[in-house]
Amino acid sequence: MKKILIGVITYISFLIIYFIQTNFFNWFTIAGVSPNLFIILALFLGLFTSNYFALVLSVIMGLTIDFEVGRQFVGTTAIMLTIISVLSTYLDKNFSKDSRLTIIIMVILATIVYEIGLYGLNIFIFGFETEMGTFMKILLIEVLYNTIITSILYNPMRKLGNLLESYFKERNILTRYF
Repeated sequence: MKKILIGVITYISFLIIYFIQTNFFNWFTIAGVSPNLFIILALFLGLFTSNYFALVLSVIMGLTIDFEVGRQFVGTTAIMLTIISVLSTYLDKNFSKDSRLTIIIMVILATIVYEIGLYGLNIFIFGFETEMGTFMKILLIEVLYNTIITSILYNPMRKLGNLLESYFKERNILTRYF
């Protein structure tokens, strides 16, 4: 029951982040590029919750974004957010989440994987022409923006993440008495 409630609260927080992304960050762009808070959220869910929970919410978030934006091919964002969740569960098993630098490097890696994957899917599905100069400019600015936001929000994210981790990743230690 608690996990379902956490899922509902997480989806409501996703909707709030969607509102902030579409309304607030459109005012604060660098060369027309705004940060992608959904990458940070998918990475956060993969790091601090269970693999299944992160995958399901990433698919739901991606489909919601695709429906709201009105894409012709629904599912590209869902695919990429799911890949970010899988990547973050792998990073969770191999790296520590206690360091701000480690989390920032994870956000940089996730942003690069997301943007390259989404760009590749759009080229493959829609046959877009490749404009590497423009793409690299957008990618570098978005990586910088996501890094700044992650460094600002690191402490609240870590505290909330530790709370979520206590619900999802229970560490049952059985002691033996001899």
